[in-house]
Amino acid sequence: MPNSNGFVLLTGTANLKLAQDVAKILGKNIGETVSIFADGEKRIIIPENLRRRNVFIIQSTSTPVDSNIMELLLIIDAAKRSSAAEVSAIIPYFGYSRQDRKDRPRVPVSASLVARLIEFAGADRILTVDIHSEQEPGFVEIPWDNLYGSYSLMDELKKHFKSNLIVASPDKGGVPKATFYADLLDAEGIAIVYKERDAEKVNVSKA
Repeated sequence: MPNSNGFVLLTGTANLKLAQDVAKILGKNIGETVSIFADGEKRIIIPENLRRRNVFIIQSTSTPVDSNIMELLLIIDAAKRSSAAEVSAIIPYFGYSRQDRKDRPRVPVSASLVARLIEFAGADRILTVDIHSEQEPGFVEIPWDNLYGSYSLMDELKKHFKSNLIVASPDKGGVPKATFYADLLDAEGIAIVYKERDAEKVNVSKA
């Protein structure tokens, strides 16, 4: 039977302004769900009835990453326990996405674990923006849509960069994306930064 109860927007605390701006564009209210107990635990209370309604949770998992991931998992769980018809996790920034492979012994594939936690919590669909690597949607069995910022950025970039343009990639992994932008912007070419990273150190690399 088609769902005639409309949809519901929910958010955590990761980026309230973004969530509120999206809600304003859609002409909807957005439910703020998070409060904090004295010991730091997050408390989730959804402010309206979700039964048989489609729920969209807007929650980046950016800094503080672990805290925002936990908020997202709790909101998803609360929505599923409230008999939502479908729960979609809208995650503009996907925390741990750069840790998407086993690059040395005795390390986790953190992006895979986080994705599977979101699926286990009860999400029916994931949506991200410019995910770090194209294989990450394969970490889960549920649908995962990845949107590309280029469709919004391209017209604005063309206003500012009309000629004598080189598109640079910060490392070899960014070359496909740099090539994509270079083609659309009619750039003269692309530049690649050769980067060496010490796997024993965090946030340290040489270019």
